[in-house]
Amino acid sequence: MTAHDAEQPQGMNRRRLVLRLACLPVFIALLMFLPAGTWAWPKGWLFVLVVLVVVSAVFLILHRVNPEVIVARSSLHEGTKGWDKILLSVYFPAMAAVLLVAALDDGRFHWFPVWWWVCVVGYAVLLLGIGIVTWAEAVNKFFEVTVRIQTERGHTVIDTGPYAIVRHPGYVGGILHAIGIALSLGSLWALIPAGVASVVLIVRTGWEDQTLQEELNGYEEYSVRVRYKLIPGVW
Repeated sequence: MTAHDAEQPQGMNRRRLVLRLACLPVFIALLMFLPAGTWAWPKGWLFVLVVLVVVSAVFLILHRVNPEVIVARSSLHEGTKGWDKILLSVYFPAMAAVLLVAALDDGRFHWFPVWWWVCVVGYAVLLLGIGIVTWAEAVNKFFEVTVRIQTERGHTVIDTGPYAIVRHPGYVGGILHAIGIALSLGSLWALIPAGVASVVLIVRTGWEDQTLQEELNGYEEYSVRVRYKLIPGVW
C-alpha cells in the first residue's frame, strides 16, 4: 500500500468511483436519446458534455477537500428512516422523468419550443444549484444520500459554509438542480416532474429537520442560531 493510498478514507474504492463517474453520462444519454428518437439532438449532447465536465470537476474538488463525503455518498447505509425511503422512491423517478419528458418534448415531439435564452437561464440555474450542493458537501462529511443519524461516524452539527446561512443548503441546490435541468434542455413540460421532485425535497426538508432536532445533539441550539431551513427570511 502506498502512502497516498493510506491517506484515502476507509471505504474509498477509487476504481469503482471512477467507473461510476464514467457510466453517469452513458446512463443519462440512454435515458435521453432513446425517448428522443434520434441521436441528432444538439441540446441533448450539450447537456451530456456539460454534465460530464461539471461532475468530473466536482469529484476532483471533493476528492481534495472532503474525500470522506465521496465515500459516504457512494452507497446506502443502514439506519435510513423509513419515511425517507418512501420519499426517495418518488424523488429519483421524478428526476429521471425530467430527462425523459425533456427528450420527448424538445427532442421528438416539439410540444413547446422555447427561445435559446431559456436554455442559457437553465444552465445558469443548474450550475448555481450544483455549486451550492458542492459547497455543502465540501464542508459536511455527513452529507449522505439518505436521512439517518450517523452515530457510528460521530455525527455532529455542521454550522460552517452554507450551513451558516440556511440549515439545509443541499436541498436549495437540489431544487435549483431539478429546475435547471428542465430549462437547459429547452423543455417547459419537464418542469412538471421537476416540480414534483422539488416538492419532495421541501417535504423532506421539514421531516429531516424535525428528526435532527429530536435526535442530534446540538441541533436544536443550532436551529436557534440559524433560523431558516431553505430561504433566508422566508422559511
